[in-house]
Amino acid sequence: MTLSLAARGAILSLLILALFLAAWQIAVSGGGSAPAMDPEYAKLMGQSAVTGHSAMPGPADIARGLWQALRDPFYDHGTNDKGIGIQLAWSVARVAAGWLLAVIVAVPLGFVIGMSPLLGRAFDPFIQLLKPISPLAWMPLALFTIRDSGISAIFVIFICSLWPMLINTAFGVSSVRTEWLNVARTLEVRPIRRALTIILPAAAPTILTGMRISVGIAWLVIVAAEMLVGGTGIGYFVWNEWNNLSITNVIVAILIIGLVGMALDQALARAQAAVTFPQ
Repeated sequence: MTLSLAARGAILSLLILALFLAAWQIAVSGGGSAPAMDPEYAKLMGQSAVTGHSAMPGPADIARGLWQALRDPFYDHGTNDKGIGIQLAWSVARVAAGWLLAVIVAVPLGFVIGMSPLLGRAFDPFIQLLKPISPLAWMPLALFTIRDSGISAIFVIFICSLWPMLINTAFGVSSVRTEWLNVARTLEVRPIRRALTIILPAAAPTILTGMRISVGIAWLVIVAAEMLVGGTGIGYFVWNEWNNLSITNVIVAILIIGLVGMALDQALARAQAAVTFPQ
């Protein structure tokens, strides 16, 4: 019996994972000795400067750490001791708020730009100027004007989510087939109805591509933003665990960040597939 492409891909993925975990376990089990390190850095890391022994945890340690984190993810023992579930919820809420605000602004504005070549040319210099700016560069200005670290993080997510959605929406709207629009004009379909019944369905896959790109960028940026502003969030959790020299919890948080990012991407990928016309 011939396996499907999906089944063969899954088997190969599991094989790659097994090889990676085996190599990781061999690397941390003392198969080779690391060179001696600077005594002050070794003291900071809780390692031996003489032997260069590494305190990097292995796969079994990460599995135990993951179990400990997920066994009680919502405990709250004070400002610097909260469960990873609480920290993750703060990050997801900030990403959702900033991303949804970007949807509210970018999609209508992208529609207008896409339907008007004149406005497209007028807005293009501003988009090209602002798009390359790192979202984190806006953080000091946001903190100075807003004076709230949580809202400032949401503002940064809004900024980084805005451009992919705006550009993709404008491109999708401007790429709608001319003959469809000509038929609508011949039938004297009003502009608003034409936008909702012809342009929006045709541009929806491209718009959702922009949304998918922007949510991935937003999830990347929120981790860095929370490391800067502190307080709550998965990024702050990573930085706090590093300050506690808990490398196991840092790796556990990195793994969870990746899984949540993959879930967000797949959710929008399914929505994109649902609105894509069959070829």
